[in-house]
Amino acid sequence: MSKTFLYLAMFIIMMIWGFNVIAIKVLVEFFDPITITAFRILTAGSVVMLLVIFNKELRKMNKQEWVYIFFASITGVFGHHLFLAVGLAHTSASNAGLILGLVPLMTTLFASLFLKDRLTINKLFGITLGFLGVLFIVLNGSGKLSSISKGDIYIFLSVISQALSFIVIKIGTKTISSRLMTGTMFLIGSSFLFVSSFVLEPTGFSKLQLGTLGVWVVFILSAVLATALGHSFYNKTIQHLGPGETAIFINLTPFFSLVGAFIFLGEKISPLQIIGFFFILFGVLLGTGVLKINTSKWITRKGTKQQMNC
Repeated sequence: MSKTFLYLAMFIIMMIWGFNVIAIKVLVEFFDPITITAFRILTAGSVVMLLVIFNKELRKMNKQEWVYIFFASITGVFGHHLFLAVGLAHTSASNAGLILGLVPLMTTLFASLFLKDRLTINKLFGITLGFLGVLFIVLNGSGKLSSISKGDIYIFLSVISQALSFIVIKIGTKTISSRLMTGTMFLIGSSFLFVSSFVLEPTGFSKLQLGTLGVWVVFILSAVLATALGHSFYNKTIQHLGPGETAIFINLTPFFSLVGAFIFLGEKISPLQIIGFFFILFGVLLGTGVLKINTSKWITRKGTKQQMNC
């Protein structure tokens, strides 16, 4: 596959992922959030496992590999999608899309903590900008921490969960096919979501029969197109472009979430959300190493100036 094709495909996938936030917002407003999320992830996992079988990637895994898959299932599927679904039931799709833009930064931070990746000045500055951008979004001009909605907190927890899972996935995919790991994670994670829905949403299954044709179309598009096929192609693209170059495209998802919230849900985009978006965007570019500020020259010039003043 040519780079032009891969770039175009990744652009389309990021657009789909951005609009998927809006799709999930629609689903959690129509159904109980945990119940519909369990069905959505189960559907996605089934589609991915069909791809695994078709590509003859299914195999037995050892105990260590199962440990990686289990931990990634708890964090990246159960935790991430549980917090995302519940969060979207209590906050706007535009806020959620912008906060989700922190995933690359949180991954960078956790990689420095658990994988001993070097945390440079550029990365620290990028992480600071990213969190500052989230403050602009969640405070929304009030200046009070008490004004932060619980939905925004849940979305932030979903970011932490997914970032933790990426660390485990990075380790696990050294020996496991990325598609096999993704499909298995989805199936295990959905089972935990179903158990949670039985406990927390006892009437969730009865409400499923109230779904209209349009809502179920949104469900299929979200589960199959965005979650199953989107993740499968994203993982495959990493093999061709590498994780660094592929991660650049993730920066487009908050933009499409904002656009989708405005077009499909009629949400008003505030100036503070725009400011927060740019803070997160530049923070991610710095934090992931895509954009670099030559701090060494600045430090050298500062040191020279101090010597001259002496």
